[in-house]
Amino acid sequence: MHALDGTDPKQFILDFFTSFMNDLVRSSEDVALIVDRYHTPDIVQIADGTRMDRTKLIAHARPAHKHQPSARWEVHEAIADGDRIAARYTLHFQTKKREGRTEVHFFGQFADDGRMRRAHMLTRLVPVKAADAAELGAGTQVGSGQQVESSDRGQMTS
Repeated sequence: MHALDGTDPKQFILDFFTSFMNDLVRSSEDVALIVDRYHTPDIVQIADGTRMDRTKLIAHARPAHKHQPSARWEVHEAIADGDRIAARYTLHFQTKKREGRTEVHFFGQFADDGRMRRAHMLTRLVPVKAADAAELGAGTQVGSGQQVESSDRGQMTS
């Protein structure tokens, strides 16, 4: 049985990224422990041609842990086949210094326990209009006044 069996792929990918970010911004736990909770030791993540293994992923996650950004995922579509999932989503984010929106085409493989084993992502930064910035202000508060919100076609989920 796979972690994705019987689970709505849109909800699975939304819950995965939202939980991972929640743990990064709320916890005082070491980033390596958080990364290991969500990724297998042999994780390989390739985003726009840049390859990250476990060590690079931990280094990449440290700024989120330190700067506690707010983020919201809008999953447009997702399909799963066994342990693999393909999804198209938009990541809306805001830090103290900037805000943005990134469209992501995601292809991933997950272990039976729900941890990510492989991921290939193609991304495109989308300009954020001033009116869109107000959307980032609405969400569920998560520690230190920071927020991480999950969204499915713009609707908040729990």
